[in-house]
Amino acid sequence: MGRPSGRMAASFLLGRAMDNDDRPNADLKALVRTIPDYPHAGIMFRDITTLLLDGPGFSTCITRMTASLPARPDLVAGIEARGFIFAAALARELGVGLVLLRKKNKLPGRVTGVNYALEYGTDRIEMHADAVQPGQRVCLVDDLIATGGTAMAGVELLRGAGARVEEAAFAIDLPDLGGAQRLRAAGVTPHALVDFPGH
Repeated sequence: MGRPSGRMAASFLLGRAMDNDDRPNADLKALVRTIPDYPHAGIMFRDITTLLLDGPGFSTCITRMTASLPARPDLVAGIEARGFIFAAALARELGVGLVLLRKKNKLPGRVTGVNYALEYGTDRIEMHADAVQPGQRVCLVDDLIATGGTAMAGVELLRGAGARVEEAAFAIDLPDLGGAQRLRAAGVTPHALVDFPGH
């Protein structure tokens, strides 16, 4: 009997992993490749491209991200660039619209934006000014939460347009960098499937 496909394969993957490791989402964590000393010495880069390459694994990831949310939002907002991958899949799973939070000067229409601090200098994210209506419940999505600078800027941007941002979803959390805690302090509950120590 061959390996099952589609959603059946995702269930097979889960069952196989849980036989070997009873930690939640250990099957997904095993699909994330770690690349040492990238992009700088001392950094352990958590590479989600290997998770994306595994069809059943990626499908399971989106199913579990969906299940982690306490309620269906009105919209999902994805942060450029890898956040678009997870946000688009999550929006489809939920049956809701997708808001793109893009880097400066990438959107064609009238925009609103927020500047935020980097380690050296500043950056900016923007969205179309008419993308969100006051009172809409928006779930912020990215592939990973680290220091939380971009996520916090996304929350500020969305709330500035009148959105209710109370939930955020990530595939990976790096808790030692404090980003998830920053979101909690701002009244946003972060939901991450797996976490890794260090940077």
